[in-house]
Amino acid sequence: MSKILIADDDFDIVEMISDSLEDEGYECIKITDSRMVINSIQEYPEISLFILDIMMPDINGLEICREIRPLTDAPIIFLSAKAREIDKIIGLEIGADDYLVKPFSTDELIARVKAHLRREKRVLKKSATEIETANDTNAYWRYFGDFKFNPMTYDLFCDNKKIELSTKEFQLLSFMFDNENRVLTRQQIYEGVWGYNEYGDINTVTVHIKNLRTKLNDDNRHLITIWGVGYKFVK
Repeated sequence: MSKILIADDDFDIVEMISDSLEDEGYECIKITDSRMVINSIQEYPEISLFILDIMMPDINGLEICREIRPLTDAPIIFLSAKAREIDKIIGLEIGADDYLVKPFSTDELIARVKAHLRREKRVLKKSATEIETANDTNAYWRYFGDFKFNPMTYDLFCDNKKIELSTKEFQLLSFMFDNENRVLTRQQIYEGVWGYNEYGDINTVTVHIKNLRTKLNDDNRHLITIWGVGYKFVK
């Protein structure tokens, strides 16, 4: 049974969401004090997904996300009354996977939760299969510039120095590498990495490209922006 943490200072919203999710068979951890979220992730490391309100007192959702993202790869869905594009981009850049504006449809929230959990199950299944295959074939490496990476073991090195990527950043790198010299739109990248017709915000592609470039110290050398179209990967 998937365990979902819900954090909102409005008790009625927490109860409404948890009632709907529990009807779908999920186990919910209900929190109205933002300071308890960090403690909860330590107490329940098996949490499958987080639903966080941004506008919480003491510690807002953005700060919570920044704190817990290094500790978990579980999907994070933000709830917020802020509907501006820049607010969504900031949320995604902090480390969230999705952003839902209040007031929201409970049915839509449940659909997004299910979509993200399905996606995570596919990732885990694929990773397990790839690692098993890697053990059978002694793995294989791919090279570009001063970098080498292994899409089966999720290892990336630059001049023998390991670079840490998130799961999604590694999947993005692998997808772009596999489509070398091909100009891809953000929609094509989203469908290739996150999944066709999955719920989410396409702006997450821009955010993840930016983060990947930072970690690769890439100044438009390998991940090239094609203005007005999308992105292209070159070795």
